[in-house]
Amino acid sequence: MNRLMSWPEPVVRVQSLSENGIRTIPDRYIKPISDRPALKSEIHDHLDVPVIDLQNLFDKDPALHQETSRRISSACRDWGFFQVVNHGVSHELMKRTRAVWRDFFELPLEVKQQYANSPSTYEGYGSRLGIEKGAILDWSDYFFLNYLPVTLRNQSKWPAQPASCRELVAKYGAQVTKLCGRLLKAMSINLELKEDYLQNAFGGDEMGACLRVNFYPKCPQPELTLGLSSHSDPGAITILLPDPDVAGLQVRKGGKWITVKPFPNAFIVNVGDQIQVLSNAIYKSVEHRVIVNSEKDRVSLAFFYNPKSDLLIEPAKELVNEDRPALYKPMTYDEYRLYIRMNGPSGKTQIESMKSNR
Repeated sequence: MNRLMSWPEPVVRVQSLSENGIRTIPDRYIKPISDRPALKSEIHDHLDVPVIDLQNLFDKDPALHQETSRRISSACRDWGFFQVVNHGVSHELMKRTRAVWRDFFELPLEVKQQYANSPSTYEGYGSRLGIEKGAILDWSDYFFLNYLPVTLRNQSKWPAQPASCRELVAKYGAQVTKLCGRLLKAMSINLELKEDYLQNAFGGDEMGACLRVNFYPKCPQPELTLGLSSHSDPGAITILLPDPDVAGLQVRKGGKWITVKPFPNAFIVNVGDQIQVLSNAIYKSVEHRVIVNSEKDRVSLAFFYNPKSDLLIEPAKELVNEDRPALYKPMTYDEYRLYIRMNGPSGKTQIESMKSNR
């Protein structure tokens, strides 16, 4: 674990590179040809992740409830991603929270540097994932903070500027946590499990949650790099508040990269690796990545709802039988997330390595 105490080389802030007016990006950010985005050809106007209205999710009308549940189940099986509207989170709170983080990234560098992070927890202001020396880096900066459990929540590590940041993050986290609980309940029912099965299997009231605010600066050569390399999310579910003005998230579907077009006032939800494990691959996490833009920067907020870190996660016994044996070996979330903290984003290699030999 000693390797996780510090970064292997000096950290360069991507925003500083962008604001210095460079016309070519440093070699450290140039991706292999096979990983570079084809920016014009990969916007598929006829394809987009499903948009689901949650208004009727727990409606007393069984027909409306069942239709909403069916759409969630279909999206989890076929896409691993979906957008949700009428989700119960205040639109004004979403707008203000996103705006306060944009204001944070516009603060002077020396203010942000007070929160510089290390790979031991990633908590704070950062610019890289993984600790491999000489690794090819992503074109992004971020701020990472713990929200749950409350014992890990340390608001002194949250930005003191702008002045409203800490209060907004607390309120935003509370509302998004409720949304996560509603979605886990729906997924449990759709898997024909007890409605509180997933929540309890992941730790109940001791589940973890963290927020990563992503800042993707303007890039002079967006065709050569990525804001975030291809990966699947290691936790249970992710609730993403996208930038409303600039698309950037791409989802892998049928061997192609689909650029997600954000729906107004919607969250983008995706299935994490731990749901894939617990559902025995009935629901699947999906590779995704982020492209960058030569004219506009972007801010997005990813809220990760995660298992209690020391719980063993394995396929639900109710979803294992002779025809469908357990596909994954038991592993704690602490063990699992260590991989991405050391190696950075790397497609779906991590969850593939968990497959059982039985």
